[in-house]
Amino acid sequence: MPTFTALTTLPDRDAAYRLERAMEALDPAPTGVGVFEMEDESGLWEVGGYFEAAPDDTALALLAAATGAQPFIVSELPETDWVAHVRRELAPVEAGRFFVYGSHDADRVPEGCEPLLIEAAMAFGTGHHGTTLGCLRALDRLAEAGFTGRRVIDVGCGTAVLAMAAARIWPRDVLASDIDEVAVDVARANAAANGLADRITCVEAAGFDHPTLAAAAPFDLVFANILKGPLIALAPDMAAALMPGGYAILSGVLNAQADEVIEVYARSGINLHHRESIGDWTTITLRKKTTD
Repeated sequence: MPTFTALTTLPDRDAAYRLERAMEALDPAPTGVGVFEMEDESGLWEVGGYFEAAPDDTALALLAAATGAQPFIVSELPETDWVAHVRRELAPVEAGRFFVYGSHDADRVPEGCEPLLIEAAMAFGTGHHGTTLGCLRALDRLAEAGFTGRRVIDVGCGTAVLAMAAARIWPRDVLASDIDEVAVDVARANAAANGLADRITCVEAAGFDHPTLAAAAPFDLVFANILKGPLIALAPDMAAALMPGGYAILSGVLNAQADEVIEVYARSGINLHHRESIGDWTTITLRKKTTD
């Protein structure tokens, strides 16, 4: 069955959500509508809908005009076996000692690596994105330099690949938290699939706001692979949760945003240790001052 998409952008968040609600009333009705803030610092919001039949061009044009959106771009998507497609495209990833792979590539795991099984259907957090890859490299770099994490947390864990990587190399329990209930379920499933269910505790929490996390603080290593805005908002809580001399590995930051994030954290006493850019994204390793 063919699938059609209708996409537009506009500069106002509230108007974007009004447009989303209006699209849901179209005939033919979309099978799904979403609103996303674009990450290119343009200030634009993208609104998109999926349709099983071609949407009404006139109705879309009227909605765009009424909300100040750009004209919709309508496209017909080819029928695709997405599972097979993802498996072809997501080849295993090597990041230092870590080897991230899907079950379809289990026979390609090399000896001597630290294997991390993440199914291909979980696109974000497989290691292919520059943010996750950068965090794994940063972890490998700290370990190579002799650092051992004793109290580790992965904030905004997604698939929990970073928590699992830390648990692979250090004989310590690791915490993983995410604001999204589904992500927490995915994290638990991945930990079990990698034989780490008894080593990784997954909780639903916003940042560090959870009794389990508060009881485990302070941490000597914090991962936070989220986005610039949440990272900046998290800086005061990070300073409180990180022990003196502890490290924070941050990503989800566009290259042009990295200096601002580094500056904000420096004001909280957490200073730049290392940075690496992969494609459009920068991973920042910071270290909290050992003395006030």
